[in-house]
Amino acid sequence: MNRTTVRLGVLLLAGAGVVAVLLAVLWPFSSGGLSKGGGTTSGVQVNRLSERDHELTVTSAALGREGVVRVLLPEGWRPGSGPWPVLYLLNGCCQSRYDTWVTEGAAAELTSPYPAIVVMPEGGSVGFYSDWRDGPGWETFHLTEVRRILERDYGAGDRRAVAGLSMGGFGAMSYAARHPGMFQSAASFSGVLHTRNGKGGVDWLLGQYDEDPAKLWGSPRGREWAAHNPADLTSALRGMPLFVSSGDGSPGPLDGSSTARDEGEASLLLESVTFAERATANGANVTTDFYGPGTHTWPYWRRGLERALPMLMGSIGAAL
Repeated sequence: MNRTTVRLGVLLLAGAGVVAVLLAVLWPFSSGGLSKGGGTTSGVQVNRLSERDHELTVTSAALGREGVVRVLLPEGWRPGSGPWPVLYLLNGCCQSRYDTWVTEGAAAELTSPYPAIVVMPEGGSVGFYSDWRDGPGWETFHLTEVRRILERDYGAGDRRAVAGLSMGGFGAMSYAARHPGMFQSAASFSGVLHTRNGKGGVDWLLGQYDEDPAKLWGSPRGREWAAHNPADLTSALRGMPLFVSSGDGSPGPLDGSSTARDEGEASLLLESVTFAERATANGANVTTDFYGPGTHTWPYWRRGLERALPMLMGSIGAAL
């Protein structure tokens, strides 16, 4: 019998109150709990950047490699507390960092007043929030592996909202529609919301990263494209609060004086309008913010998150 076991036996005899204190102290170091100050537990390495801000490195079977997740904890969180509502923030494509919602989007500051866990998982350069036919399983990583870690280690409950920019806007609406009941609300900022509009935008983007589009959803005329396309899935969003925003691509009030017209944002506006019209017709509770001048840049996405947060947090019981 080792020294720790002996001490535990003595304390057990001392009474239930002492035992409760001991368990509270030992919990962060136990299997399935958090490692104080960093460490590894059940395939998860935790880097505590601050009391509120944790970076997780996850050994992921779905990805076939390690995946990284940023977690922001609410005021009052402690090991064993909960259940806490959860907001997923999903990244756009083509970014060199996975955590740009923190570094560029002011997510820590904007969400700090709300009593909810905020999770920002890696999504790949052009992962498109899907389990690829031949490639990584991003959908499984986010909605099964990461979700279970949040529930096991952080006390996450079953009230969830999801929001994202650009490719992440696609992810937010696709996830919400493909998994009825998992999310209580969703928001898209300049989102890719109609992948089958005949313009080949997703194919072109994948090609920029030397990815074969057939490895994602197969043939563009196949059923898998429709099964992931937000504009084809709006009937599954009936009754759900949604927020959809986009600019028209012309330089706006948050752009510099030398900013050129952004044709990509203009195209995404058309996709967002189509999606919002279909979602409204199918009974979703859609709030739109088609704000006119504005480009595909962070100042507008930060503003979009700030405007959407009251709805998102209210839907999961985390309103101020």
